[in-house]
Amino acid sequence: SSTMSLSEAEVQSARGAWEKIYVDAEDNGTAVLVRMFTEHPDTKSYFTHFKGMDSAEEMRQSDQVRGHGKKVFSAINDMVQHLDNSEAFLGIVTPLGKKHATQLKIDPKNFRIICDIILQLMEEKFGGDCKASFEKVTNEICTHLNNIYKEEGW
Repeated sequence: SSTMSLSEAEVQSARGAWEKIYVDAEDNGTAVLVRMFTEHPDTKSYFTHFKGMDSAEEMRQSDQVRGHGKKVFSAINDMVQHLDNSEAFLGIVTPLGKKHATQLKIDPKNFRIICDIILQLMEEKFGGDCKASFEKVTNEICTHLNNIYKEEGW
């Protein structure tokens, strides 16, 4: 029994869409974070290393930003590989959500922000179909993360 609301066909097309952007995980992950920090500067406050960085260029070249961009993309990649196995999917999402809720105390609205930027980037690089086929996945990820936050008392 699956808690996932994605059909097998949707899982396959989402994986195809994700593969396109994941090929350049570090560059695309960095681009997503730089855009988030630039358009939503308050999100920088969670990252002690990035706080003082104002220029997008400086962020783009930062090893810390690049490292975290890659980390975010790797985590999503693990989720995408397990979209058809909700137990495995939740095994990845749950500890990640708990850590961000309890240790890092990241406002959960930031997950939606980062997912929306990933969708924007997909659309810019690969077109609307690519974005459309990944949209349900981002909703799934954000829904589960929000549920974990609620369990943690947010």
